[in-house]
Amino acid sequence: MDGLIGASAEALRLLFTGDREIWEIVAISFSVSFRAIFYIVPLAILSAFALAYGNFPGRRVLITIVNALVALPAVVVGLLLYMLLSSSGPFGGWRLLFTQGAMIIGQMILAFPLLVAMIHVSLQGVDLSAWQTARTLGASIFRAMFTIMREVRFGLIAAIVAGFGRVVSEVGCSIMVGGNILHHTRNIPTAIALETSKGEFEQGIALGAVLITLALALNFAVATVRGRDMARH
Repeated sequence: MDGLIGASAEALRLLFTGDREIWEIVAISFSVSFRAIFYIVPLAILSAFALAYGNFPGRRVLITIVNALVALPAVVVGLLLYMLLSSSGPFGGWRLLFTQGAMIIGQMILAFPLLVAMIHVSLQGVDLSAWQTARTLGASIFRAMFTIMREVRFGLIAAIVAGFGRVVSEVGCSIMVGGNILHHTRNIPTAIALETSKGEFEQGIALGAVLITLALALNFAVATVRGRDMARH
């Protein structure tokens, strides 16, 4: 018990004294994950719209596949990317292995099915006639999409928050394609795994506290915005 208290106290000291290594790891983690979500959200929205309002062969099969891929293990994605990006792989010439670029690609793959599934569920709650009316009145596809997205904005925000939470806390893919390189690809989950394996819990506790605080802050912000909107209506 004393050891846990001491480690927690040291973790707080590291956080509040601005330990350079701690906050560098936090910055890398947030930078990679924010970029991954930023890049993949537009494709996820388009895909969700196609599944919700499209009428093409195999649509139900695709919906089933997307829902199944929500639980895709991060380590499997990491393994596949490692094989593709290694020097003997088909994309080895890109020299992306053990870079932040590879981590971003891996996190985009992990976030995509979750984003599509959650946005698709939100779109299913909107009457199809809203889409059809917008198109009948001459709205372009993108204008009609914007109109529908206003209706499901909280579902969209929730999907983005969930997608970010999924990728910022994953360790399997990041450690395989990023290499856990200090000052370059070491993010919060890989640093926690490394420090815990060495028996040095102070840094792990500090970084874990950052993740928990972020999760609480994001969910509180979503709940606050939604509450204010409901109050206005």
